[in-house]
Amino acid sequence: MQIPQEVNVAEEMKKMEYEPLQPIEMKLIRWSLGLGTSLLVVLYFVSAIFFPGAHG
Repeated sequence: MQIPQEVNVAEEMKKMEYEPLQPIEMKLIRWSLGLGTSLLVVLYFVSAIFFPGAHG
C-alpha cells in the first residue's frame, strides 16, 4: 500500500477544468437565496410583533 503524497489544494484546483453551472444548479441557488431572504424578512417582522422591546 502506497502512502499518499501531501496534497496541495491550490495546485489541484489549477489542474481542474472550468465547468459552468448547469441550469438546475442556478435555479437551486436562486431559490435558496430567495427563500433565505424572504424568511429573514418574515422572521424580523414576526419578532417585532411578539417582542417589540427588542427592536429599539
